[in-house]
Amino acid sequence: MMHLLPKTQIDFLKYRKAYFTLFAILLIGGVICFFTKGFNMGIDFTGGTMVQVQFNAPVEMGQVREALAKTGANSELQSYGDNTFAVSEKSTEQEVGVVQARIEKALDTLGVPYTVQQTNSVGPAVGESMTERALWAILLSLVFIIIYVAFRFSNILWGVSGVVALFHDLFVMAVAFSLTGREIDLVVVAAFLTVAGFSINDTIVIFDRMRENIRLHPKMSFGELINLSINETLSRTIITTLTVLFALVVLYVFGGEVINSFAFAMLIGCISGVYSTIALTTPLVYTWSHGQLNDGSNPNKSAAKPATKQNVDAFVKEQTKPQGKTVTKIKRTRRSKKH
Repeated sequence: MMHLLPKTQIDFLKYRKAYFTLFAILLIGGVICFFTKGFNMGIDFTGGTMVQVQFNAPVEMGQVREALAKTGANSELQSYGDNTFAVSEKSTEQEVGVVQARIEKALDTLGVPYTVQQTNSVGPAVGESMTERALWAILLSLVFIIIYVAFRFSNILWGVSGVVALFHDLFVMAVAFSLTGREIDLVVVAAFLTVAGFSINDTIVIFDRMRENIRLHPKMSFGELINLSINETLSRTIITTLTVLFALVVLYVFGGEVINSFAFAMLIGCISGVYSTIALTTPLVYTWSHGQLNDGSNPNKSAAKPATKQNVDAFVKEQTKPQGKTVTKIKRTRRSKKH
C-alpha cells in the first residue's frame, strides 16, 4: 500500500467529546438556518415553465445564457445538441404565456432564427411528487446501508454509527445549500446520494481494518484498537480523498454552470465525509460499546490510548510466554498432599 504520510500515532478518540459537541452545534445551527433562510428549490420540485427551441444556425450556449440573463429572471438552460435548447423558469400555470413571451424576446436579441418546438408547464403536484421521491430515495439508501454494514460486520451498532455519519454529511451539504442560496434540483439530489456511497466506503475500510486487528491483537483494548486502525488507514483515506477533490475542483471551476452545483455539493460532501468517518463513526462505536468489544471478548480497561508498537510487542510477548513451569509446580504440590 502506498503511504502518503509516515506512520502516525494520533489519539483520535481522545477528542471524541469535542466531536460530539461540534455535531450538536451543527444540528442546532442548521435547523435555525433552515427555518430562517430555507431552501431554493428548483423547478423539478416547485413547478414552472419549460420552453424548448431549435435555432436554424449554430449558437453558443454562452450567448444564449447571456441573453437570458438580461431579462433579470432566473432561468435554467440545457443543451440537447443540434442547436436545440431548453429554457426553464419558475412560474405558476397562469404565468406560462408571460414566461414564454419573455424568453422569446430575449432570444430574439441573438439575431438567429429559431423555432419553438414545445412549451410545457410543470405543476406543483408534479413538484411535490418529485420531492417525495427524492426523500424516499435518500431514506431508503440509508436504511439499506445500515442493513449492509450490520450484516457484513455482524453488529448493528456499527451500521447505525455509519448512518449517523452519513446523516452528518448530508446535513452539512443541506446547510451549505441553504446558506449559499443555491438551487436544489434532481442533479443535486444525485450528488447527495453519490456522497452517501463515497462516505460509507471510507467507513467500511476502517471497519475492515478494525475487524482484522481484533483477530491480530485479541488482548488490545478497544480504544487502542480503534486508534491503531484509523492511523493505519489514514494515508489511504487522504490519497483517495485528494484524488477525488482534484477532479471536483476542476469540474467546479471549468465545468460550466450546468454541473457547478453538482460539483459544489460533491466538494462539501467529500470533505465532510472524511471528517465524519474519523470523528463520528468510530467514536460512536467506541462510546456505544462502552469501550469494549461488543462480543464481550475484551475485558480489558476501556481507556482510549494511542496504539503504539511497544504496546503491540508487549501483547505479543505476553501471549507467547511459556507456562510449563507453573503447571509442573501445581502437579508437584498435589502429589505431596497424597503422601
